[in-house]
Amino acid sequence: MVAGKRSRVRVQLVFLLFMISAVAFLDRTNISVAGVQMRQEYGIDQTRLGWVFSAFLLGYAAFQVPAGWLAARYGPRKLLTWALVWWGLFSVATALVPPDGQNAILMLVIVRFALGIGEAAVYPSSSQFISRWVPVQERGKANGLIFAGVGAGSGLTPPLITAVILFAGWRASFYVCAAIGLIVAAIWYAMARDRPEEHDRVDAAELAHIKAGLPAASLGAQVAIPWKAILSSRNVWGLFLSYFAFGYVIWIFFSWFFIYLAEARGLDLKSSAIFGMAPFLAMTAGCLLGGVLNDAISKRRGLYAGRSGLAMVAFVLTGIFLLIGSRVDNAPLAVLVLAMGGGAIYLSQSSFWSAAADIAGQHTGVVSGLMNVGCQLGGAITSSLTPWIAAQYGWVAAFGTGAAIVLVGTIAWAVVDPRRPIEPAASDSADPDIALATV
Repeated sequence: MVAGKRSRVRVQLVFLLFMISAVAFLDRTNISVAGVQMRQEYGIDQTRLGWVFSAFLLGYAAFQVPAGWLAARYGPRKLLTWALVWWGLFSVATALVPPDGQNAILMLVIVRFALGIGEAAVYPSSSQFISRWVPVQERGKANGLIFAGVGAGSGLTPPLITAVILFAGWRASFYVCAAIGLIVAAIWYAMARDRPEEHDRVDAAELAHIKAGLPAASLGAQVAIPWKAILSSRNVWGLFLSYFAFGYVIWIFFSWFFIYLAEARGLDLKSSAIFGMAPFLAMTAGCLLGGVLNDAISKRRGLYAGRSGLAMVAFVLTGIFLLIGSRVDNAPLAVLVLAMGGGAIYLSQSSFWSAAADIAGQHTGVVSGLMNVGCQLGGAITSSLTPWIAAQYGWVAAFGTGAAIVLVGTIAWAVVDPRRPIEPAASDSADPDIALATV
């Protein structure tokens, strides 16, 4: 069969993962938009609202590695389906916490922690899917599309949630998000399979194309998780630390950017909704462009340049944009420059998840889950620390702290070498970049 005529089920399922990614960020960032009204109704300040934001990320971080193990054991099809149902239920629960209750804040913290547990399954499952379904030479674009859902979901959040709040109140926004998640859960369960050979719409040509592009370590029999090799890997800890820096910066946008526009820049609800979309649209574009560049540079210059080199450039640009944007007096121009910072850091997103799959093989779910713990710890810290820094020293200092942490992440990326798997297969080429070029 001619290569161009083969089925493209893997592409369709990656697009569906893009949709799930968008729903996940719609469900986790809706509280940032609703937070203005919630603060008033619950009578809390920004610091305590930050506790609620951080609770989600702590639950999310705590269950990253277990989620990776579950994805490997039970498959991404079942795990993602149940995860979507789980976080739909706890999105509803967020709206049901009574504001006049004696322990209202504690209840919000518990509900958001539980929501984080459910959403922990998203990206370890996606990464496990990528390791089984997507050839090495296509992983940059695949991960770029999946994580473009982050920007798409977060970008849709301000106008959608604002419209729902204006029409029916802030609680209705959580009900709408839950309903969307349940619909997507049903679609995913109906369409997805854990492995390409299990899908009746994958033809022989596509299956051969997938198998030819998978590393030998991904094709072997399931073996015990090599915890010692994982925990002693310089690559794993480099990814962990750099993703910590990534998470610190992006959660400034996810948790506080909408409130920053309303309270620091003086924009009203509708204007904040419009300007608040900018960083997330830039993130979507950065994710897609980063995925394309990732594959193209990897093919021409090797995996280190395509994964680590691109990520280092992205981090440096991010730091520059954060420093400049936070100092601009004109609000629209400041939003534009800061949005460019969000877009720049997302040029690196596919590098993280592609590198995790490159080095981990069939253990991708666990390794990517451990890596993602770093991101969520960074996010949990910034969700509570950023409003404190802003209150004590101003928003220029808050964004400047993010720029300094990005520099640490750049150094961490320098030690990550995706050409060196945790458990090299005996049949692998001595030069992984040559092996990639021949796939």
